[in-house]
Formats: sequence, structure tokens, C-alpha cells
Amino acid sequence: MRSTVLKSTFGIVIAFASACASQVWAADPFYKGKRISMIINFGAGSATDIDGRVFAKHLSKHIEGEPSIIVQNMEGSGGRHGALYLGEIAPKDGTTIGFLSGAAWNYASQPETFRVDFRSYEFAGYSGGTEVYYVRSDVAPGVRQPSDLMKVKSLVSGGVAATSGRDISIRMTLDMLGVPFRHVTGYSSGARARLALQGNEIQFYADTLPGYKGAVENSLVKEGAVVPVYMNPLWDGATFTVDSQAKDVPVLPFQEFYKTFNNGRLPTGILWESYLALVTLNGSMQRIIALPPGAPKVAVEAVRIALGRLNTDKEFAAEAMKTFGYEPEYIADPDVAPKVRNALTVKPEIRSFVADYVKKGNAPVDKR
Repeated sequence: MRSTVLKSTFGIVIAFASACASQVWAADPFYKGKRISMIINFGAGSATDIDGRVFAKHLSKHIEGEPSIIVQNMEGSGGRHGALYLGEIAPKDGTTIGFLSGAAWNYASQPETFRVDFRSYEFAGYSGGTEVYYVRSDVAPGVRQPSDLMKVKSLVSGGVAATSGRDISIRMTLDMLGVPFRHVTGYSSGARARLALQGNEIQFYADTLPGYKGAVENSLVKEGAVVPVYMNPLWDGATFTVDSQAKDVPVLPFQEFYKTFNNGRLPTGILWESYLALVTLNGSMQRIIALPPGAPKVAVEAVRIALGRLNTDKEFAAEAMKTFGYEPEYIADPDVAPKVRNALTVKPEIRSFVADYVKKGNAPVDKR
């Protein structure tokens, strides 16, 4: 009898212990013991890379389970290669995330180039920003202040890929201003484009704010080698604003720069409309944090929550300020995914115009 009682008691204890162990195991964070590969869709030394590596260094501690994060650069085609890899090839188990720059515009302008619909990706958050345009100061007849750009008779601009939002916005702004130029592309990353500018292969380029503040402002600008001329505005479809992190950059937003030479009038026509569509996506959604389609919801939610925590991380803010001169802020609301998906559509006439614009290179454009 006693033996039976002991056996029964022992069995209850084992069952209870097993249940507790099961509950502990079930409560383990999704990412505990895992490693995340983070795809950066531009090359080492690019503005996206500079931003992304600081981001990755601090993100891990805010993800439940504190997984290690390994950065992998995957450049090419203006950022498309990395974005396509994430959607088509990367594991869909939550162990791969993308830190993607320019992907929103790449998709919106040419959705047919994405074999997996970008809207089907799992979006955890995004951050916005502006781009600062600058020119070599030794371009004839000499550039000492932003307005001198309008005196230039011949200019070589450069970019990373013909279809990238960066290349297109460089060409569009110069076309709207009427500055004579020839565009050279294919440098694949901001770092290579900047080297080309320093070697006088190109004379005009634009960088995102991290790239400008981290690799241009305190070197090329300070030395007098280049002069910043204007920046992209933020545009929400109704109102222009200036990126709060760029208020110390001593240039006007593009539309104000344009107005100073055109009797206070804004540009008009399809070129202008296309530019506004571009800066909306390349501005408010400049960096998108995404996981592959079908990634576990628990993984997406863990990354989304971590982004919100990152916004209040003083160590991250301090290193960001030291590295590229401003503190990024990530939009990571519970409804962030629908926001991104809703934004990824532009009017067919704009897509058609942009496709034709890319094919024509820097041919003269009707600026009606």
C-alpha cells in the first residue's frame, strides 16, 4: 500500500515538474538562442550601411531573447538585389530581416521588377529622412554658395543605378532647374559615388542625412571641396516640412531653392508630380525594416516592439549622433504594416513617365 502511495506521489511530482518545465519552455522568447542575419541592401561604407550597422549593434538588446545580429551587405541595382533576396530566397523562419533603403520607391515605380510582391513582405517599422545635394566647388565658373549652381554651364552628376530613387531625384531636380548636365550611373553604393566625386569623375551627388553628416559635412564641406546646394523636403501630400534632424544643414529645401529663381512659383507638370511621389516614399519611408513574406507573426512583433524601445535608447542616440550627426526615429505602431502597404502605390501615369524618363537618360524633358 505504502509503495503504491509513494509511486503515485512520485508520479504526481514528475508530472508537475514536467508541466512546469513545459510552461517555462513555452515562455521562452522566440529569439532566445537564435542568430539573426540582417540584410543591408547597399554596400559597405554607404549611408545605408553606416546607419544600419549602428542600428544592428543596439537593436539586439531590445529583442526579447537578445539574439546576436550578423550584418550582411547585399548591394546592386539601386538596392533591389537585397530587397529581392529577402523576399525570394531568405529563410522565412524569422532569422533574416532586412534593413532596406529605397525599397519603397523601387517597388512603387516598377512593381514588375519584384517577382515577389513587396506588399506581401512582413513590415516591422520604418524611419524617414531627407537627402542633401552637393556639388564640387571647382566646377566652372566656381561654386562658393548654393545659388552659384545656376551659373554652371556643364555638369556631370552621378548615381548608384539608373532606376534608383537617388539617381532619378538627382536628374529630376537638375532638369527642373534647367542646369545642363550629363548623368553617369552604376557606382552601386554611396561610398563609391563619393570616391568618384573626389576623383572628379562626377561633380554632383546627393546623400541621405546619415551619409551626408557622417562622410561629407565634416570632411568635404569643411575642406571647401564641395558645397551643399539644397535638400529634399518632406511631403505628406498636402504640406511641405523640413526634416527636424536636418535643420542645421545650411540649405533650402528644393522647392524653396527653385522658387528663388522662378519668381516665387513652384514647378508644375508631370516631372514635378513624379518628384513629389518619389520624395514621399524615399522620405517618409527611407529605411524599411522588413522580414520575408510568411515570417512568423511572433518574430515580426518582437522586432516591431524592439524598434519602439530603440527610440528611447540613450546609448543608441549618442552613438548615432557621434557617427552620423542625428538621432533616427523609427515608426513602429501596431498598424505599421498596413501603413506601408497603403503607401506602396503611385498613379499609373507617374509610373509610366518614370519608366520612360529612366530610358531616356538625361534627355531634355517637357517641364510644362
